[in-house]
Amino acid sequence: MDNDMSSNDMNDGTGVSGNIVVFGAGGRVGRAAVAEAVARGHRVTAVVRDPSKHPDLAGGSVTLVRGDATDPASVAALAAGHDAAVNASVRLDVPSEEYFTTAAKAMVAGLTEAGVRRLLTLGIATTLETAPGVRIMDAAEFPAEWRAFAQGHVAEFDLLSAEAGPELDWLMVVPPLDLNAEAEATGGYRTAVSTVLDGPGRIAHADLALALLDEIEHPRHSRVQLAVSL
Repeated sequence: MDNDMSSNDMNDGTGVSGNIVVFGAGGRVGRAAVAEAVARGHRVTAVVRDPSKHPDLAGGSVTLVRGDATDPASVAALAAGHDAAVNASVRLDVPSEEYFTTAAKAMVAGLTEAGVRRLLTLGIATTLETAPGVRIMDAAEFPAEWRAFAQGHVAEFDLLSAEAGPELDWLMVVPPLDLNAEAEATGGYRTAVSTVLDGPGRIAHADLALALLDEIEHPRHSRVQLAVSL
């Protein structure tokens, strides 16, 4: 069943301010997550590959640092002392399956070593089911190059399922195909587990960030793909 949420449904003032580390903070989703976390009173460590390219992220309750989401030692060092982690990182110059499985391994090892108990990682809509056992990416007409990229997230999900122990509570948050940085935020969203949501099939980055922070402050889903859409 679909769940309708608004910013007030989950962010009801009962969440405690904490420390959140965001890997891939320089990207659009990463930036939206940082902004939403700051708005809710959290302290944020914004991890990017090259801080000189993102100077505007630093300041206030945000600490901008250099880091590598695929290096367990880097993840562990940067995540120490944090309550939750968001992995919004991506590399388009590395084969999808290689990148996302390497990052997933680093997250599991590094966050576990650092004692971080909650991880939210981003998925991709093409891995969601349109019918039981039938994913968008399984359609015969689905472009092969897109399928190869989507397979990286499938492999990531499988690795997290197999290797993350009970000490790491993880969730893959999956936006719809139309993830629009320019769309006006609505302050709400709907969710479903593993399946495509009926409706417009789009969401603003700011509304996706609401879902990410809601699931950090008040975890409701674990070890599944959580589709999020308007």
